[in-house]
Amino acid sequence: MDRVCIEGLAADCVVGVYPRERVAAQPLRLDLEMRLDLERAAVEERVRHTIDYDFMSAQIVFILQSSRFRMLETAAVAVARYLLAPPDPEGSRPQIEEVVVRIVKPDALAGRAIPSVEVTRDRRWGAVEVEQRPFGTVDVIHETEDAGIYRLNLRPGGGIRLHKHEVMRESELVLSAGLLCQGQPAAQGSVRRWPRGAQHRYDNPTDRWLSILCVDAPRFRESDEIVVEGQPDPVEAELYWSGPS
Repeated sequence: MDRVCIEGLAADCVVGVYPRERVAAQPLRLDLEMRLDLERAAVEERVRHTIDYDFMSAQIVFILQSSRFRMLETAAVAVARYLLAPPDPEGSRPQIEEVVVRIVKPDALAGRAIPSVEVTRDRRWGAVEVEQRPFGTVDVIHETEDAGIYRLNLRPGGGIRLHKHEVMRESELVLSAGLLCQGQPAAQGSVRRWPRGAQHRYDNPTDRWLSILCVDAPRFRESDEIVVEGQPDPVEAELYWSGPS
């Protein structure tokens, strides 16, 4: 099978079981191998028929920087699940059939050696639960007690009502162009990190499905999705990916 590979991807992540590892992010290095059919991409020469390794790299870095894992194995499995998830409703990329995820933790053994974990998984293993919501659907990618990874898919004309969280901290990466956040355009590739109590909303004014990658810490709790009235709170956006130059 054809392959798209990303080697040496650097990301910082809170990962480990010891107390000192729970308070600060550590550097990781990833090698990703994604196996899929690339014939259509080669013939039509369109990025949507292959894996945009630039944007995919930004998504993986976002997941690792926004999550907290107790085991390197858990981080590897979470990345594998995201890569194997079905394409979003707009079909912005093809289905990946199999992945190999290798994560290296270079500083873990203080220079004595370099440990790593490698997992190989296929599409059947990577099936995700899909939840129906008033705004569209939620793809449940991976959940632990410390974090949950989700893809929020907003139907045409749909919107996530103004709400806040008192327990969860929420980080969100805009996957699709055309969304409004707090009533203002939200650039594809932009990230917003909502502190507890921050009131926020999204709207999809287009005739297409649009998606957001969301990491909740701890994992999503229905009781902590508190719909509110009033004005959205301002938050500064980070730009993880700016598209082709």
